Amino acid sequence: MRYFAEIPDKILLELYTVMLEIRRVELKIAEHYPEDEMRTPIHLCLGQEAVSAGVCANLKSEDYVFSNHRGHGHYIAKNGDLKAMIAELYNRETGCSKGRGGSMHLIDTRAGLLGSSSIVAGGIPIATGAALASMIRKENRISVVFFGDGAAEEGVLYESINFAVLRKLPVIYICENNYYSVCSALKKRQPGADIYKRAEGFKIPAFKIDGNDAPEVYKTAGQAAERARSAEGPSFIQCETYRLTDHHGINTGVESGYRNKEELDLWIDKCPVRKMEKLLISQGILNEDKLIHIKKSIDDKISEAFDYAKASPLPLKNELMKDVYC
Repeated sequence: MRYFAEIPDKILLELYTVMLEIRRVELKIAEHYPEDEMRTPIHLCLGQEAVSAGVCANLKSEDYVFSNHRGHGHYIAKNGDLKAMIAELYNRETGCSKGRGGSMHLIDTRAGLLGSSSIVAGGIPIATGAALASMIRKENRISVVFFGDGAAEEGVLYESINFAVLRKLPVIYICENNYYSVCSALKKRQPGADIYKRAEGFKIPAFKIDGNDAPEVYKTAGQAAERARSAEGPSFIQCETYRLTDHHGINTGVESGYRNKEELDLWIDKCPVRKMEKLLISQGILNEDKLIHIKKSIDDKISEAFDYAKASPLPLKNELMKDVYC
Protein backbone atom coordinates (compact mmCIF):
# COMPACT_ATOMS: atom_id res chain seq x y z
CA MET A 1 0.00 0.00 0.00
CA ARG A 2 1.42 3.36 -1.02
CA TYR A 3 2.10 5.80 1.79
CA PHE A 4 0.11 9.00 1.19
CA ALA A 5 -0.75 7.73 -2.27
CA GLU A 6 -2.85 10.84 -2.96
CA ILE A 7 0.31 12.99 -3.06
CA PRO A 8 1.97 12.89 -6.52
CA ASP A 9 5.48 11.46 -6.72
CA LYS A 10 6.71 14.78 -8.10
CA ILE A 11 5.54 16.62 -4.99
CA LEU A 12 7.07 14.03 -2.66
CA LEU A 13 10.40 14.37 -4.44
CA GLU A 14 10.20 18.15 -4.29
CA LEU A 15 9.51 18.00 -0.55
CA TYR A 16 12.59 15.87 -0.03
CA THR A 17 14.76 18.09 -2.23
CA VAL A 18 13.79 21.23 -0.32
CA MET A 19 14.34 19.50 3.02
CA LEU A 20 17.75 18.27 1.91
CA GLU A 21 18.71 21.73 0.70
CA ILE A 22 17.75 23.25 4.05
CA ARG A 23 19.72 20.55 5.88
CA ARG A 24 22.86 20.95 3.77
CA VAL A 25 22.73 24.75 3.87
CA GLU A 26 22.47 24.67 7.66
CA LEU A 27 25.35 22.19 7.94
CA LYS A 28 27.49 24.44 5.73
CA ILE A 29 26.61 27.45 7.89
CA ALA A 30 27.63 25.46 10.98
CA GLU A 31 30.88 24.52 9.28
CA HIS A 32 31.82 28.13 8.50
CA TYR A 33 30.41 29.84 11.59
CA PRO A 34 33.52 29.25 13.78
CA GLU A 35 35.55 31.30 11.28
CA ASP A 36 33.89 34.34 12.90
CA GLU A 37 33.15 36.05 9.60
CA MET A 38 29.39 35.84 10.18
CA ARG A 39 29.02 38.59 12.76
CA THR A 40 25.45 37.72 13.61
CA PRO A 41 23.79 35.29 16.02
CA ILE A 42 22.80 32.11 14.18
CA HIS A 43 19.72 30.06 15.07
CA LEU A 44 19.73 26.82 13.09
CA CYS A 45 16.63 24.81 12.23
CA LEU A 46 18.36 21.45 11.84
CA GLY A 47 15.73 18.80 12.58
CA GLN A 48 12.76 21.01 11.68
CA GLU A 49 13.06 20.89 7.88
CA ALA A 50 9.81 19.03 7.19
CA VAL A 51 7.68 21.86 8.58
CA SER A 52 9.11 24.53 6.27
CA ALA A 53 9.02 22.25 3.22
CA GLY A 54 5.57 20.81 3.83
CA VAL A 55 3.85 24.12 4.51
CA CYS A 56 5.49 26.21 1.80
CA ALA A 57 4.88 23.57 -0.88
CA ASN A 58 1.21 24.61 -0.68
CA LEU A 59 1.91 28.31 -1.18
CA LYS A 60 2.04 30.48 -4.27
CA SER A 61 4.77 33.05 -4.89
CA GLU A 62 2.35 35.86 -4.06
CA ASP A 63 1.34 34.35 -0.71
CA TYR A 64 2.87 35.96 2.36
CA VAL A 65 5.14 34.25 4.87
CA PHE A 66 6.24 35.72 8.18
CA SER A 67 9.12 34.08 9.99
CA ASN A 68 10.99 34.24 13.28
CA HIS A 69 14.58 34.12 14.53
CA ARG A 70 14.93 30.51 13.31
CA GLY A 71 13.95 31.31 9.76
CA HIS A 72 16.52 29.93 7.30
CA GLY A 73 14.28 26.98 6.44
CA HIS A 74 11.23 29.19 5.85
CA TYR A 75 13.28 31.44 3.57
CA ILE A 76 14.62 28.56 1.48
CA ALA A 77 11.30 26.72 1.29
CA LYS A 78 9.52 29.89 0.10
CA ASN A 79 11.97 30.03 -2.81
CA GLY A 80 14.07 32.87 -1.43
CA ASP A 81 17.37 33.84 -3.00
CA LEU A 82 20.03 31.64 -1.36
CA LYS A 83 22.86 33.91 -2.45
CA ALA A 84 21.15 36.87 -0.82
CA MET A 85 20.48 34.89 2.36
CA ILE A 86 24.08 33.75 2.80
CA ALA A 87 25.32 37.26 1.96
CA GLU A 88 23.07 38.56 4.73
CA LEU A 89 24.67 36.18 7.21
CA TYR A 90 28.00 37.73 6.23
CA ASN A 91 26.47 41.21 6.63
CA ARG A 92 27.17 42.11 3.01
CA GLU A 93 25.53 44.86 1.01
CA THR A 94 24.17 42.20 -1.39
CA GLY A 95 22.31 40.49 1.45
CA CYS A 96 18.54 40.25 1.41
CA SER A 97 18.42 42.91 4.17
CA LYS A 98 21.44 44.75 2.76
CA GLY A 99 23.64 43.40 5.53
CA ARG A 100 21.77 45.28 8.24
CA GLY A 101 19.52 42.51 9.51
CA GLY A 102 21.62 39.38 9.85
CA SER A 103 20.26 35.88 10.34
CA MET A 104 17.23 36.87 12.43
CA HIS A 105 15.91 39.58 10.11
CA LEU A 106 15.56 38.12 6.62
CA ILE A 107 13.27 39.56 4.00
CA ASP A 108 12.52 38.80 0.35
CA THR A 109 9.42 40.52 -0.97
CA ARG A 110 9.88 38.88 -4.39
CA ALA A 111 9.33 35.48 -2.76
CA GLY A 112 6.58 36.76 -0.48
CA LEU A 113 8.71 36.55 2.65
CA LEU A 114 7.77 39.88 4.21
CA GLY A 115 10.15 39.56 7.10
CA SER A 116 11.38 37.68 10.13
CA SER A 117 11.77 39.01 13.63
CA SER A 118 13.78 38.18 16.71
CA ILE A 119 10.84 39.27 18.87
CA VAL A 120 9.01 36.18 20.14
CA ALA A 121 5.52 36.18 18.58
CA GLY A 122 6.37 39.44 16.81
CA GLY A 123 5.30 38.22 13.39
CA ILE A 124 1.90 36.92 14.47
CA PRO A 125 -0.06 40.21 14.54
CA ILE A 126 1.72 41.41 11.40
CA ALA A 127 0.70 38.28 9.50
CA THR A 128 -2.85 38.75 10.75
CA GLY A 129 -2.84 42.36 9.57
CA ALA A 130 -1.45 41.34 6.18
CA ALA A 131 -4.30 38.83 5.84
CA LEU A 132 -6.75 41.63 6.61
CA ALA A 133 -5.18 43.79 3.92
CA SER A 134 -5.44 40.95 1.41
CA MET A 135 -9.11 40.50 2.22
CA ILE A 136 -9.89 44.21 1.93
CA ARG A 137 -8.08 44.38 -1.41
CA LYS A 138 -9.88 41.23 -2.59
CA GLU A 139 -6.57 39.55 -3.39
CA ASN A 140 -6.38 35.78 -3.67
CA ARG A 141 -3.49 35.71 -1.23
CA ILE A 142 -3.03 33.99 2.11
CA SER A 143 -0.67 34.68 4.99
CA VAL A 144 1.30 32.09 6.93
CA VAL A 145 3.18 32.78 10.14
CA PHE A 146 5.72 30.44 11.74
CA PHE A 147 6.43 30.61 15.46
CA GLY A 148 7.73 28.41 18.25
CA ASP A 149 6.14 26.99 21.37
CA GLY A 150 7.46 29.97 23.32
CA ALA A 151 5.16 32.26 21.32
CA ALA A 152 2.20 30.31 22.69
CA GLU A 153 2.91 32.05 25.99
CA GLU A 154 2.34 35.49 24.46
CA GLY A 155 -1.11 37.06 24.60
CA VAL A 156 -0.79 38.54 21.13
CA LEU A 157 -1.23 35.06 19.64
CA TYR A 158 -4.70 34.71 21.09
CA GLU A 159 -5.66 38.32 20.36
CA SER A 160 -4.65 37.74 16.73
CA ILE A 161 -6.53 34.46 16.41
CA ASN A 162 -9.61 36.05 17.93
CA PHE A 163 -9.53 38.89 15.39
CA ALA A 164 -8.82 36.49 12.51
CA VAL A 165 -11.84 34.39 13.46
CA LEU A 166 -14.10 37.44 13.70
CA ARG A 167 -13.10 38.61 10.22
CA LYS A 168 -12.58 35.16 8.66
CA LEU A 169 -9.08 36.14 7.61
CA PRO A 170 -6.99 34.02 5.20
CA VAL A 171 -4.20 33.26 7.66
CA ILE A 172 -2.57 30.03 8.88
CA TYR A 173 -0.83 29.86 12.25
CA ILE A 174 2.03 27.34 12.27
CA CYS A 175 3.41 26.44 15.70
CA GLU A 176 6.75 24.66 15.43
CA ASN A 177 6.77 22.95 18.81
CA ASN A 178 10.40 21.94 19.30
CA TYR A 179 9.90 21.61 23.08
CA TYR A 180 12.33 24.35 24.04
CA SER A 181 12.30 28.11 24.40
CA VAL A 182 15.99 29.05 24.56
CA CYS A 183 17.14 26.58 27.27
CA SER A 184 13.80 26.12 29.01
CA ALA A 185 11.89 22.90 28.37
CA LEU A 186 8.21 23.11 27.47
CA LYS A 187 7.19 20.93 30.41
CA LYS A 188 8.73 23.45 32.80
CA ARG A 189 6.86 26.38 31.25
CA GLN A 190 3.41 25.14 30.29
CA PRO A 191 0.97 22.75 32.01
CA GLY A 192 0.38 20.74 28.84
CA ALA A 193 1.89 20.19 25.42
CA ASP A 194 -1.41 20.37 23.51
CA ILE A 195 -1.07 23.98 22.40
CA TYR A 196 -3.51 23.41 19.54
CA LYS A 197 -6.39 22.89 22.00
CA ARG A 198 -6.18 26.56 22.97
CA ALA A 199 -6.81 27.47 19.34
CA GLU A 200 -9.73 25.02 19.23
CA GLY A 201 -11.37 27.24 21.85
CA PHE A 202 -11.83 29.84 19.10
CA LYS A 203 -13.83 27.31 17.05
CA ILE A 204 -11.34 27.03 14.22
CA PRO A 205 -9.70 23.93 12.71
CA ALA A 206 -6.70 23.14 14.89
CA PHE A 207 -4.37 20.20 14.39
CA LYS A 208 -1.53 18.47 16.20
CA ILE A 209 0.65 16.57 13.74
CA ASP A 210 4.04 14.92 13.38
CA GLY A 211 6.18 17.84 12.24
CA ASN A 212 8.93 15.44 11.18
CA ASP A 213 6.64 13.77 8.64
CA ALA A 214 6.76 15.92 5.51
CA PRO A 215 3.77 14.31 3.73
CA GLU A 216 1.60 14.77 6.81
CA VAL A 217 2.65 18.41 7.10
CA TYR A 218 2.00 18.93 3.39
CA LYS A 219 -1.45 17.34 3.53
CA THR A 220 -2.58 19.21 6.66
CA ALA A 221 -1.21 22.56 5.48
CA GLY A 222 -2.91 21.98 2.14
CA GLN A 223 -6.29 21.67 3.85
CA ALA A 224 -5.64 24.88 5.77
CA ALA A 225 -4.55 26.71 2.62
CA GLU A 226 -7.65 25.59 0.73
CA ARG A 227 -9.83 26.78 3.60
CA ALA A 228 -8.09 30.18 3.63
CA ARG A 229 -8.41 30.62 -0.14
CA SER A 230 -12.10 29.77 0.08
CA ALA A 231 -12.70 32.64 2.53
CA GLU A 232 -13.51 30.18 5.34
CA GLY A 233 -11.06 31.72 7.78
CA PRO A 234 -7.93 30.82 9.74
CA SER A 235 -6.45 27.50 10.84
CA PHE A 236 -3.90 26.47 13.46
CA ILE A 237 -1.35 23.68 13.06
CA GLN A 238 0.88 22.46 15.86
CA CYS A 239 3.86 20.63 14.36
CA GLU A 240 5.72 18.38 16.81
CA THR A 241 9.42 18.59 15.98
CA TYR A 242 12.81 19.15 17.62
CA ARG A 243 15.82 21.34 17.02
CA LEU A 244 19.00 19.25 16.91
CA THR A 245 21.27 22.16 17.78
CA ASP A 246 21.43 24.64 20.62
CA HIS A 247 19.15 27.67 20.80
CA HIS A 248 21.83 29.58 18.92
CA GLY A 249 25.23 28.65 17.60
CA ILE A 250 26.39 25.19 16.57
CA ASN A 251 26.50 23.17 19.81
CA THR A 252 23.76 20.73 20.83
CA GLY A 253 22.62 22.01 24.21
CA VAL A 254 23.88 18.82 25.84
CA GLU A 255 27.17 20.59 26.59
CA SER A 256 25.45 23.23 28.72
CA GLY A 257 23.33 20.64 30.52
CA TYR A 258 19.77 21.75 29.87
CA ARG A 259 19.00 18.59 27.90
CA ASN A 260 20.58 15.15 27.84
CA LYS A 261 22.15 13.01 25.16
CA GLU A 262 19.47 10.33 25.42
CA GLU A 263 16.77 12.82 24.48
CA LEU A 264 18.84 14.21 21.63
CA ASP A 265 19.61 10.73 20.27
CA LEU A 266 15.91 9.85 20.40
CA TRP A 267 15.10 12.76 18.09
CA ILE A 268 18.10 12.13 15.85
CA ASP A 269 16.52 8.73 15.18
CA LYS A 270 13.36 10.62 14.10
CA CYS A 271 15.31 12.72 11.58
CA PRO A 272 12.77 14.08 9.05
CA VAL A 273 15.23 14.10 6.15
CA ARG A 274 16.28 10.50 6.64
CA LYS A 275 12.65 9.48 7.18
CA MET A 276 11.62 11.07 3.88
CA GLU A 277 14.59 9.57 2.04
CA LYS A 278 13.69 6.06 3.23
CA LEU A 279 10.08 6.59 2.16
CA LEU A 280 11.04 7.66 -1.36
CA ILE A 281 13.50 4.79 -1.78
CA SER A 282 10.94 2.26 -0.56
CA GLN A 283 8.41 3.59 -3.09
CA GLY A 284 10.88 3.54 -5.96
CA ILE A 285 10.71 7.34 -6.34
CA LEU A 286 14.37 7.81 -5.39
CA ASN A 287 17.42 5.70 -6.21
CA GLU A 288 21.14 6.03 -5.61
CA ASP A 289 21.93 7.74 -8.93
CA LYS A 290 19.14 10.28 -8.50
CA LEU A 291 20.22 10.92 -4.90
CA ILE A 292 23.81 11.59 -5.97
CA HIS A 293 22.57 14.02 -8.62
CA ILE A 294 20.31 15.88 -6.18
CA LYS A 295 23.07 16.21 -3.58
CA LYS A 296 25.59 17.45 -6.14
CA SER A 297 23.13 20.00 -7.51
CA ILE A 298 22.39 21.29 -4.01
CA ASP A 299 26.05 21.39 -2.98
CA ASP A 300 27.00 23.29 -6.14
CA LYS A 301 24.27 25.82 -5.40
CA ILE A 302 25.48 26.21 -1.82
CA SER A 303 29.12 26.62 -2.81
CA GLU A 304 28.15 29.28 -5.32
CA ALA A 305 26.14 31.12 -2.67
CA PHE A 306 29.02 31.14 -0.16
CA ASP A 307 31.51 32.26 -2.82
CA TYR A 308 29.14 35.05 -3.81
CA ALA A 309 28.66 36.14 -0.21
CA LYS A 310 32.36 36.22 0.64
CA ALA A 311 33.15 38.16 -2.53
CA SER A 312 30.40 40.72 -1.93
CA PRO A 313 31.20 44.16 -0.45
CA LEU A 314 30.44 45.22 3.09
CA PRO A 315 28.15 48.25 3.51
CA LEU A 316 29.96 51.57 3.33
CA LYS A 317 30.67 53.06 6.74
CA ASN A 318 28.86 56.28 5.95
CA GLU A 319 25.74 54.31 4.93
CA LEU A 320 25.53 51.91 7.85
CA MET A 321 22.42 53.59 9.24
CA LYS A 322 20.65 53.76 5.88
CA ASP A 323 17.34 51.87 5.95
CA VAL A 324 17.80 51.25 9.70
CA TYR A 325 15.00 52.51 11.93
CA CYS A 326 15.34 52.76 15.68
